[in-house]
Amino acid sequence: MRVLHFFKTYKPDSMGGVEELIGQICSGAAKRGVASDVLTVSKDTSTVDFGDHVHYRAKLDFEVASSAFSIAAFRKFADLAQRADLIHYHFPWPFADIVHFATRVRKPTVVTYHSDIVRQKTLLQIYKPLRDRFLADVNTIVATSPNYLATSDVLQRFRDKVEVIPIGLDRSLYPDATEARLRYWRERVGEKFFLFVGNLRYYKGLHILLDAVRGMDCKVVIVGAGAVESELKAQAARLRLGNVDFVGPVGDEDKVALLTLCHALTFPSHLRSEAFGISLLEGAMFGKPLITAEIGTGTSYVNVDGETGLVVQADDREELIRAMQTLWDEALLAKRFGENARRRFETLFTAERMVEGYTELYRRLATKI
Repeated sequence: MRVLHFFKTYKPDSMGGVEELIGQICSGAAKRGVASDVLTVSKDTSTVDFGDHVHYRAKLDFEVASSAFSIAAFRKFADLAQRADLIHYHFPWPFADIVHFATRVRKPTVVTYHSDIVRQKTLLQIYKPLRDRFLADVNTIVATSPNYLATSDVLQRFRDKVEVIPIGLDRSLYPDATEARLRYWRERVGEKFFLFVGNLRYYKGLHILLDAVRGMDCKVVIVGAGAVESELKAQAARLRLGNVDFVGPVGDEDKVALLTLCHALTFPSHLRSEAFGISLLEGAMFGKPLITAEIGTGTSYVNVDGETGLVVQADDREELIRAMQTLWDEALLAKRFGENARRRFETLFTAERMVEGYTELYRRLATKI
């Protein structure tokens, strides 16, 4: 069996949460006898062979409102789809909807619904008819958490074809923390700190976090880069935050070292654009207590208030301060939350569980259609 994944970008061009999910599915499915190809658009049109799956790239022509377009992708998609048994789309990407209909796909189709379209409200009104026609035409839609399914008006409209398969991670793909890297980070950021890991984007709520830690004794380490990085650094400078360290993007060994050392993971995303939060899973995988905001998405499926950490109201600086201070001061509570987070990860969020869900769905659709 062969599956074609279609999304706007993939590693090594970018390293976000959707890219991580696609990679985990492809590698896990390969062990179960399911071959995978990934097609994206890129300025680099070379092919990347990852050993257990292949990344094909069609030439990027232009972008509109963060949506990439490519003339060459129509032919490339048609060729790869012809040899595939099933097409796996990743939503949202309006260009994929166009390609789906233009190439007249007659294969079983799955869409992983990663997020509602939140920010581009004006363009969304234009796109809605195509979006609804596309979602009506595919065979199965996958939501990544029951929370997102329950709170998405779009998913509720197609409830009869939606299945929930939570995102999962494979711990074996993460290196162990070396003594050298642990020592380096202890010397740089200290023995006790809150950690944020992720792309620095408008919906991550980091401006709220910076406001919250003003005047607090705790240390915060921010890992990542992105569109609002300069704004956040300017805010930190304006507030004279000596307890915040922007360390930029780091490699896997350094990320594992920071996850191992941190006191807790704080993840203050305040808008629904944050559909799940891969770094939350990483924090849980490493047995860390979690702090998140209630936004009606998968963040509150990973982090259960009072069990694996604390959930605060979105965009509420005072609640975030209280949650951080509680975990900072109450070591036994933080330890208990972290242990619970690891157990919840091992029960619900392993890559093996996720891949089993997808491969079972693939085979079921291939048999029925």
